[in-house]
Parts: sequence; structure tokens; C-alpha cells
Amino acid sequence: MAARGRPRAFDRDAALERAMHIFWERGYEATTLTDLTEAMGIRPPSLYAAFGSKEGLFREAVELYGRTDGTVSREALAEAPTAREGVHGALRCNVIGYTDPAKPRGCMIVLAATNCTPENEGVRTLLAESRRATERMFRERLERGIAEGDVPAGTDSGTLAAFYATVLFGLSVQAKDGVSRDELLGVVEAALAAWDTLTASPGR
Repeated sequence: MAARGRPRAFDRDAALERAMHIFWERGYEATTLTDLTEAMGIRPPSLYAAFGSKEGLFREAVELYGRTDGTVSREALAEAPTAREGVHGALRCNVIGYTDPAKPRGCMIVLAATNCTPENEGVRTLLAESRRATERMFRERLERGIAEGDVPAGTDSGTLAAFYATVLFGLSVQAKDGVSRDELLGVVEAALAAWDTLTASPGR
């Protein structure tokens, strides 16, 4: 009898990345265990052994997204010399990522679990908190801009952050719906055209 070859080693990181793309493309509830195991090249027992459950796998996929594709806003806001340039860069760079033909369209954090059944409320809450964290990130950069003098004193950083975070999330939905990169970049420019009005102190 011919000797059996050694089984191929399980590449957990590669499997997790493939799962992330499936969740990103189809959403949490629409993704089945069969979808996941076929994409990951494993059987259900191996999935449970490695990740505990579908939700456990999803949570790790969200964390992976946050370390990879999800770094765009944080990097753009942190590296720009002014808050306005940071917001502009965050919106533009995300649009480019949202419309990358090599990846699912839009943002996984925005799209993967907008609506969930009650038993999956924890998944929806996870992503809602991640979206709130993005808004806080915008607010912190705006407050830094106020402190450094490139954002007018008296600017309502909370409202301004909410506005641009809402634009960002809307761009993700539009990208998912097939709106072109050029059209979405036009929306970014329109949103930035409102900057002076939104940062103007009352009565100025």
C-alpha cells in the first residue's frame, strides 16, 4: 500500500483573510458555513476548532479588517498637516479602496451587519461601535486642529465629525451600489466645499 502523504498544514491567517472577504462581500447573516468552509478550504470541525463559532470567526475577521483595509482613515487623519487635509485624504483614500476591483466594494464595517436578527444583535453592536469609533477619530483630529490653529476656534467638532463620518459611511453604501469612483470622488469634493461654512463661528 502506498504511504499517504502528509496532510497540508492549515494556514490560519490565510483562511481568516478569505473568510474576511466572504463576510465583506455577502454580509454576516447571508454568509453560510458552507460559504466559509469552501472559501477557507477546511471542514466545519476545523472551523470550530480554530475559531469557536461563526461569530467568533466574524469577530476575528473584523479585527483583521481593522488592521489592514480599515487603517485608511486613521492614517490619513494622523499624517496630514491640517485637519481639513486629513478629512479630505480620509474620504478620498476610502473611495479609492471602496472601488478597488480586486476587493469587495464598500466598507466591511458599514455593510456586513446593518440589520441582524435578535440572536445576532451582538454582531450588529460590534460594527456599530466600530463606526462610532471612526466618528470619534474624526472628532479627535478636528479638536487637534482647533488646538493647533488650523480649525477655527469655536467650531463644533462633534457636529463636524458626525457630518464627515456620515459622508464616509454613505460613500461605502454608494460604492456597494455600483456608483463609479469618479462620481464618488465628486461627492468628496462637494463635502469638502462645505468646510468653511461648517467651521464658521456663529455671526461671522
